[in-house]
Formats: sequence, structure tokens, C-alpha cells
Amino acid sequence: MSALLSEILDPKLVILELREETAAEAILEIVERLRDHGLVQDYYRLADAVMEREGRTSTNTGEGVAFPHARTDLVDRIILGIGRSTAGIRFGHSKDLVHLIFLVGVPQRRVTDYLVCVGALARVVKEKTRRDALMAATTAEEFVEQLREGAHLVE
Repeated sequence: MSALLSEILDPKLVILELREETAAEAILEIVERLRDHGLVQDYYRLADAVMEREGRTSTNTGEGVAFPHARTDLVDRIILGIGRSTAGIRFGHSKDLVHLIFLVGVPQRRVTDYLVCVGALARVVKEKTRRDALMAATTAEEFVEQLREGAHLVE
């Protein structure tokens, strides 16, 4: 579990303050970051796949966190892009705004790894103190360090 999450956590893929105000725009902004770092070529199709999945069932946990994702062959390995919004973004029909977005793209053949990865992230952000620390992080490196500590990836 730890190895997989450790492999995909990258400060370059963390957006500390999303510019966008809607779920669709925020998803596109995060997917563009993944594209900018060479992790996805057809980023519009990936964003569409994530939005299609989000449209079926919102991934808003109700605690200010969402895990939008897509199982797709548009990526050849599990990828994770993270966005943070101080103001919050409405995801789905919930009245609770989302402040932390963990967007995952996963190849069809790696669904089990996806479940392990999202499970690890969900356990980390379940604690309010950890969510508060993530919201208070001033750098992407500090943000990732908070995730690593929460997932016990720090030696």
C-alpha cells in the first residue's frame, strides 16, 4: 500500500490554490497539470472521462474532500493530481463544499491498485487534524509531506 502511494505523490502535481470555481473547471485544471508534466496526452478525453464518472455518482465525501477518477486506457500507470481550494467548490448535489480534490487516473488493468491508493488517501484525510494541516500547508512539498506522514510513509 505505502509503496504505491509513495510512487504517485509528487509536489509538482499539487495545485495549492485552484483558480477555477466549478467541479468541471477544477477537474480540467488538475488534468492540465498532469498533461504539463507528461502524464497524459489526451487530457480533454481524460477530463471528460472523469466528469462522466463524477456525473454518475459524486465522489464528494461530505468532509470537504472529493476523489474524482476515471478507469481508462488514456493513462499507462496510475496518476494522481491534487487541487486545493480555500473557498471551496461544489461537487455533485451535496451542500458541502470541497476543498481538497484528489484526481486519479487509472489504467483498466490496475483497478485493484486504484482501490488501494484511494483507500490510503481516504484514511489520511479522514482525520480533521490532517485535513487542517493540508489546508494550512504553504508549499506543495509541505502538502505532500503531510500526506506522507498521514500514510506513515515517512521513515
